[in-house]
Amino acid sequence: MKAWEATVRKTQAVAKKRANTIFGTYAAAPNVEEEMIEDYEEEEHPSGEVYQAERFLPNGDYYTGYWADNFPHGTGKYWWTDGCMYVGEWFRGKTMGKGTFSWPSGAMYEGNFKSGFMDGEGTYSSSNGDTYRGSWMMNFKHGRGIKEYANGDCYEGEWCRGLQEGQGKYQWKNGNYYVGEWKNGIICGKGKLCWTNGNVYEGNWEDGLPKGNGTFKWPDGSLYSGNWSKDPKDQNGTYYPAGSTLLDGNLEWDPQEVYNVDLKDCKVCPSEKVSILPSNKKLAMWRSTKASDSSTRPRRMSVDGRIDAGIDKEFARIPTPDAAAGRHSSAGTSDRNGMDESFAGLQIEDVSTRGSPIRIPKVVKKQGETISKGHKNYELMLNLQLGIRHSVGKPGPPPSLDLKPSAFDPKEKYWTRFPPEGSKNTPPHPSCEFRWKDYCPKVFRTLRLLFKVDPADYMLSICGNDALRELCSPGKSGSFFYLTNDDRYMIKTMKKAEVKVLLRMLNAYYNHVRAFENTLVIKYFGLHCVRLNGPAQKKVRFIIMGNLFCTDYTIHRRYDLKGSTFGRITDKPESEIDANTTLKDLDLDFIFRLQKNWFQEFRRQVDRDCEFLEQERIMDYSLLVGLHFREATNSCDHTPPGCVTPTEESLPRLSRADMDQLLLDPAGWASIRLGVNMPAKVERTERKNDGEIQLVGEPTGEYYDVIIFFSIIDILQDYDISKKLEHAYKSIQYDPTSISAVDPKQYSRRFRDYIFKVFAEDI
Repeated sequence: MKAWEATVRKTQAVAKKRANTIFGTYAAAPNVEEEMIEDYEEEEHPSGEVYQAERFLPNGDYYTGYWADNFPHGTGKYWWTDGCMYVGEWFRGKTMGKGTFSWPSGAMYEGNFKSGFMDGEGTYSSSNGDTYRGSWMMNFKHGRGIKEYANGDCYEGEWCRGLQEGQGKYQWKNGNYYVGEWKNGIICGKGKLCWTNGNVYEGNWEDGLPKGNGTFKWPDGSLYSGNWSKDPKDQNGTYYPAGSTLLDGNLEWDPQEVYNVDLKDCKVCPSEKVSILPSNKKLAMWRSTKASDSSTRPRRMSVDGRIDAGIDKEFARIPTPDAAAGRHSSAGTSDRNGMDESFAGLQIEDVSTRGSPIRIPKVVKKQGETISKGHKNYELMLNLQLGIRHSVGKPGPPPSLDLKPSAFDPKEKYWTRFPPEGSKNTPPHPSCEFRWKDYCPKVFRTLRLLFKVDPADYMLSICGNDALRELCSPGKSGSFFYLTNDDRYMIKTMKKAEVKVLLRMLNAYYNHVRAFENTLVIKYFGLHCVRLNGPAQKKVRFIIMGNLFCTDYTIHRRYDLKGSTFGRITDKPESEIDANTTLKDLDLDFIFRLQKNWFQEFRRQVDRDCEFLEQERIMDYSLLVGLHFREATNSCDHTPPGCVTPTEESLPRLSRADMDQLLLDPAGWASIRLGVNMPAKVERTERKNDGEIQLVGEPTGEYYDVIIFFSIIDILQDYDISKKLEHAYKSIQYDPTSISAVDPKQYSRRFRDYIFKVFAEDI
């Protein structure tokens, strides 16, 4: 520590002297510093030559080891002034290969690095005494690993993005142990817990507690078997004393004893927090005195290769990353110091080839026409809001994720009459009399629970004081779309045939979204019908679903992608295309590049979702994609709501270092998941002008930083007789492979082939 402090003092003194010399202000300094300054004036080295060097860097950092072209390259040791240190292998300024990173707190990681991240096999010893040995991916514990806790507990098993996930064994210091399934760092699924006194529970778990079917056994042979729950009202089981048969069961034992006594000391240790990760550390940029001029300013580069580049003079009106960081200094410091390591590592690597300035279409303030009094659908909106308030606010038993088959019966629907004067179950209202129908209410209530939708927030969004906004139909279906004022939910009118398809596949849909948390299939929250009184007895059926583009980011471009070519180009003239225009396959001039772990998960999930839709005989679905170009956010990470970007304005290219602000924001981390708020890159493509239709253009090597959103939509079209006739008719006139109406199996195969061409791994 004394040696380190001496080095820091020395390098800071040298840095001060050097900084004064660079910027033209000179102050007297001791001779020892002048001698050290001479070390900077070294002989020139050819580009690419690797040589031994010692560097006292401008900001006070210190490096010794192999060097090439102003970067650490080879083996070397880097000391930061805050006390962090890395010793190991480098590749052009990035920690790459085997190395050791230590924190001033005493924590240490020893193992493999890749592009600045802890990646591969490695051992992390925290300052509190915890030790993890195993596999890592981009700063996450990911794969198999063993973690020994300071209190004597130990976990051995599978990890995913920093948390226990999959099969694993957790042993407490008192000898009790659990073997079974985990999810998001919590005991969840099937598993067995054994106590040192011989007691054993084997069965289902949820949120770290027995939930569902399970059996508790005592060493003397007695057992309790049945349905378990923390809530005594939901418990249902039978106790069998030792030596009895299944016919001798009775209810003389209370299972609450397990929750209150046996599980009292079986607590899983939480994950430790890391103040700052290796990939967040910055390197001071080196400039030798022979190569520098009076205008050179020191820059900093992160160990994963990102440079906080100075902005060109013509873009001086745009705040630098340091200025942006200053705006968030108070929040950023506390967030950074408390960052949970499970949210670390989604860094965006440096791009070797940058694209030319991207042309962003005009951004419209808000989509849709507000439905106010006098609008033709004003009463329909009031009826809809009254019905949803009635359905969601109606008291009932707390929903369980295990639904009975009867809940999915298409006949499970309820009519409610809403007279203007009110009734026993409905309030008085200013609209005309109508009837309201709920389809499979238990299923949709449980889906909202599964999708973590708060009932009060749900009602407030749809039924609050703010009016809905009506959108024109973007497709050929003729459906109308309504958006809530906060943009969280979209309401779509439906045909009777679509309702039948959804009710037919509802059980399979529920099981699919429950099994795959990262499913890209659109989320449905409610299915309803309004029947207006009068001679026509008009029925309006509608579905409530999530709005993919409910975000603080401005969506600059949106695409509806199917993988077909017939009619898959926008018929609008260029001058009328704005940020709300939905472009199609033949309008797409980008390849979407996702980071390796996200791309692998994306491929797996698209395969699962397409297999599900194929089994349900669904076709004509598409992938809705939205892009937010980070280069369009002149002075902040989020484009403010209502911000108007001039039509076809050519925008400057900013340094990628502003991505750090997103990564240091815990709220941003919490919102990132597959298909939502994902940092990514897009590469521009160009199609050949040889007369043939080219579905995917040729990559040009021009890249842009984006935030990407995507989801599979329009999943209610089955391959019925009308689609078979459409296929037969169009196949006579056009290439059968170019049309949308094809057999579900062929559609799924074509859709996946296309999507895996326009989405690729970011190398």
